[in-house]
Amino acid sequence: MQTFAKVINVPDYPPREKHPTIFKAFDALASGEIMQIINDHDPKPLLYQFMMERAEQFTWEYTEEGPEIWKVTISKR
Repeated sequence: MQTFAKVINVPDYPPREKHPTIFKAFDALASGEIMQIINDHDPKPLLYQFMMERAEQFTWEYTEEGPEIWKVTISKR
């Protein structure tokens, strides 16, 4: 079982705070650490934002893909 440095249940946050909260948590990770996000829809827009703003700095792995819950493991390179 993986140990996450941070787990973010995205629906707990107001819309305008979701992505900034996730990026702040990611930026606080040490190289090699992993975090998990849990969401109520596919967070593909967040993936695209990571690709634009943190290219080559992360890996993204879906560990659960709906229909009600999506879980993604994000690791810092």
